[in-house]
Amino acid sequence: MVEIGEVVIRTVVAFSFLIIAARFLGKQVISQMTIFDFIAAITLGGLTAGLAYNTSIQPHNTVVAFIMFVVIIFLIAVLSTRNRKIRKIFAGDPTIVIQNGKILEENMRKMRYTLDYLNQQLREKDIFNINEVLFAIIETNGSLTVQKKPQFRNVTRQELMLATNEEPKLPIELIMDSEVIDKNLVENDLTQSWLNAELQKRNVDMKDVFYAVLLGNGIVYIDTYKDHILSPIDKE
Repeated sequence: MVEIGEVVIRTVVAFSFLIIAARFLGKQVISQMTIFDFIAAITLGGLTAGLAYNTSIQPHNTVVAFIMFVVIIFLIAVLSTRNRKIRKIFAGDPTIVIQNGKILEENMRKMRYTLDYLNQQLREKDIFNINEVLFAIIETNGSLTVQKKPQFRNVTRQELMLATNEEPKLPIELIMDSEVIDKNLVENDLTQSWLNAELQKRNVDMKDVFYAVLLGNGIVYIDTYKDHILSPIDKE
């Protein structure tokens, strides 16, 4: 029973360390990862798992190793932002797999990248005809970037010489889980009385609002807890 309690405590501590490390290292850790990011994430996960369940290992040894890995990862990230050569060592270079409409088989072979996977990634970009592709590049995080041939590209308003309207603002969240987000109101020069007036227009009480957001076009979208849907399409 004592050992179970120790495992519980170690697990909580390990999870806390992992959260702190992720916040310290930044969003890059949870984005589409390069090879270095992948190795770093796997290593940190392995160390925290060991700290959680392996009671034969002294906790302070695992904590020291964990901190050392976080420091190493952080230093490499800092150096990578300042030195292109170091960045290339750890992140690698993008690889061209289609150039001027021609598939570069040798580049694909070096990466062990198959035609099936190439076609899959092209379909994910709504490209079902490989003849439409001028350039295709495998980025360092494994994603595929594609430039279509000119005749297959979408026409822009500039090319058609059409007038363009001012871009709308980003949506502003006003209420989440019946709680007003005061910070967003203050930052966008909105008042509580204005919000109350918007709710009164729809005969909605604050406690009934699940989510409210001011859209970029100036319309306030409000979702209440009661959806008044008699037959939900997908009910858990």
